[in-house]
Amino acid sequence: MSVIGFHCSHEQIPPSTLLRDVIHAHEAGFQAAMCSDHLAPWLDAQGESGFALSWLGAALASTPLTFGVVHAPGQRYHPVVSAQAIATLGEMFPDRFWAALGSGENMNEHVTGDAWPDKPTRERRLLESVDVIRRLLAGEEVSHEGTFSVDRARVWSRPATPPKLIGAAITPESAARHAQWADGFITVAGDIAALRDVVAAYRDAGGRGPVSAQLHLSWAEDESEALAIARDQWRSGTVSPPEAWDLAFPDDFDRRTKDVSEEAIRKAVTVSNDLAVHEGRIAEILGTGVDAVYLHHVGQEQTAFIDAFGERVLPALQVAS
Repeated sequence: MSVIGFHCSHEQIPPSTLLRDVIHAHEAGFQAAMCSDHLAPWLDAQGESGFALSWLGAALASTPLTFGVVHAPGQRYHPVVSAQAIATLGEMFPDRFWAALGSGENMNEHVTGDAWPDKPTRERRLLESVDVIRRLLAGEEVSHEGTFSVDRARVWSRPATPPKLIGAAITPESAARHAQWADGFITVAGDIAALRDVVAAYRDAGGRGPVSAQLHLSWAEDESEALAIARDQWRSGTVSPPEAWDLAFPDDFDRRTKDVSEEAIRKAVTVSNDLAVHEGRIAEILGTGVDAVYLHHVGQEQTAFIDAFGERVLPALQVAS
């Protein structure tokens, strides 16, 4: 049976509220959860950004759900720190935690004062980070010289089975590269044809493990309200890579999306007051062969969304699958 998960958006919701939301999501029937890992929100209107790695300890302790995090080692996080955090969560909550590793965004990484590298350098840094993290999770003492340095590091508290390291990408080219090292793959569910291409690129390159997709959606009882929520909270999603990777501040995204069209918003976010539309969209995504879909309602208020989807959408999808 396919997994329908709940996405916890740290950029939009205070950590204490988000913890209550994910507990509620579990009670409503969501089967798993994942979260973002940001230092800054995308937009000033979002206004939050709790520390995901400490929050995850509380979330894992408060529910029986499996959890994942989208994490960028190499600049803001030294890979040894990433490995220690991953190992601690894995030791405390065996087989319930995974980390999706990506090359990051300037808005979260510029704070170190180091230059924001070009994409090939970031990809090289990611591969080096994956190698260092895997070796540390295996109990090795690691030294490394490359895009970053490691001096005789060791992670002492580790789980018996290392958490899965998942590849996070949105292009077929990156998906194929991640297939060489990842224990699974996660992407954003946009255009269905593009999603099929990304999933196929990962699988065709020998990618193993589960494939997941994150869906940005906006639901309210009134269509105009659903659209207003998407415009206020997730118009940043209309900025595509590589530009989205390189902008440095929420103000940059605010200026860039000030006059964005309704068409562009609806392309980035599934907007509807009709639960059947959302059910159909999720079913379409599952039809591409992904194993899990994580739902991100882009509003700051999650209660009505959780209740409505828990009562009507999740049961229908589980029957269909």
